[in-house]
Amino acid sequence: MDHSSNPILPLETLRAFEAAARTGSFSAAADKLNLTHGAISRQIAKLENWLGSRLFERGARGVSLTPEGQRLYLRTSEAFALIANTTERWSEPRGAAVVRLTSIPSIASLWLMPRLSALEQGSTQLRIVLDVDNHQVDLAEEGMDLSVRCGRGRIPGRVSLQLFEEWCFPIASPQLAKDIGQGATERLLEFPLIHDSDASGWRAWFGAQGIDYRPRAQDRRFEDYNLVLDAAAYGLGIALARPPLTVNQLASGRIVRVDQGEVLNPVAYWLDRPTGTPRPAAAELARRIAREAGVEADTVEAFLQATA
Repeated sequence: MDHSSNPILPLETLRAFEAAARTGSFSAAADKLNLTHGAISRQIAKLENWLGSRLFERGARGVSLTPEGQRLYLRTSEAFALIANTTERWSEPRGAAVVRLTSIPSIASLWLMPRLSALEQGSTQLRIVLDVDNHQVDLAEEGMDLSVRCGRGRIPGRVSLQLFEEWCFPIASPQLAKDIGQGATERLLEFPLIHDSDASGWRAWFGAQGIDYRPRAQDRRFEDYNLVLDAAAYGLGIALARPPLTVNQLASGRIVRVDQGEVLNPVAYWLDRPTGTPRPAAAELARRIAREAGVEADTVEAFLQATA
């Protein structure tokens, strides 16, 4: 058995196996779990590789369990029955109108969440299951329909659509802004600068002003942009506004602009989907997200029809 790299199997893998074993069909399991046939097949292959044994015999009329598969099915059925019998539990929504969308915390809270209700409403009612993770996942393998991410370009193995770019400018708390005042760009270097996972935004901004910036000991780094905004709002330093993520904070006066200089961020925002034909509900959500981002309808349709 090859357990070294993955000591614990994800629940999605066992759930795919249990559904395929119970129905005797990868296609039927895909329908029940609102996934594609390929996603079920990949989950089963992952499980077989992890165990080091074949669980299904593939045939023209479906699949049947091997002796090893039968033993595992008995154990997983008992385990899922125990979970189902707990008095307090959460069941993930299922159905043709359910769309699984993944994103990082900052985009999820600052851009998607304010729009979530509107994205679900329309001629077709959708139910969005939002998966928040700082790491890029294999969309097809994890059963994700769509992803909204921040990055520098397209990712192999996905179909990508650029949603929007952002023009960044310095922001701070109203109190700190009084100390910063007006004047030459160099005055900002008298205060701590705040950035997220890397300082590329600040390097680009100062570079546009003719200054070579390198992170210093007094500067602060936070992995998530939500924390960057909180740090700026509490007067810990100067951050870069990243519209449209900062629209609400600026409108509320929690943070204010402290310099008129602005620069195009080296990264942009993307809507991704797995290769292949998206489910109707996923396609509809992609249209609604793209519409919120101001993307032309023809561009969205090309994204939905692309094969790679």
